[in-house]
Amino acid sequence: MADPLNDLPQHRLRALEERLAKAKDAGEEISHMKKDYAQANLAWRMVIELVAGLGIGFGIGYGLDYVFGTMPLFLVIFIFLGLAAGVKTMLASAKEIEKQQAAKAALDEEERRGD
Repeated sequence: MADPLNDLPQHRLRALEERLAKAKDAGEEISHMKKDYAQANLAWRMVIELVAGLGIGFGIGYGLDYVFGTMPLFLVIFIFLGLAAGVKTMLASAKEIEKQQAAKAALDEEERRGD
C-alpha cells in the first residue's frame, strides 16, 4: 500500500505542517489559560472558606447571644473561633493543593526521564 504523505505535493505537505504547528501552538495557549483559571478557582475557594468560617461563627454567636441575652459576648467569641476555623481550613486546602502539585511535578519528572 502506498504512503499517502509521499503522494502529496511538497507545497501541500508544508502547508499541512504549518497548520499543524499553528494548531499545536493554539493548544498550548488554551492549556495556559486553563492553568490561570485553575489558580483563580483555588484562590476563590480559599476566600470562600474563610468567609464561610466567619459567617458561621457570626451566626452561632448571634444566636447564642439572642437566646441568653448577652449581646456582644458570644458574638465576639464565635467570630474569632470562626476566623480560626476558616484559616485552618484554608491552610488545609493549601496543603492539599501543594501535595497535588508535588505529585504532578513528580509524574512530569518521571515522564521526562523516561523519554
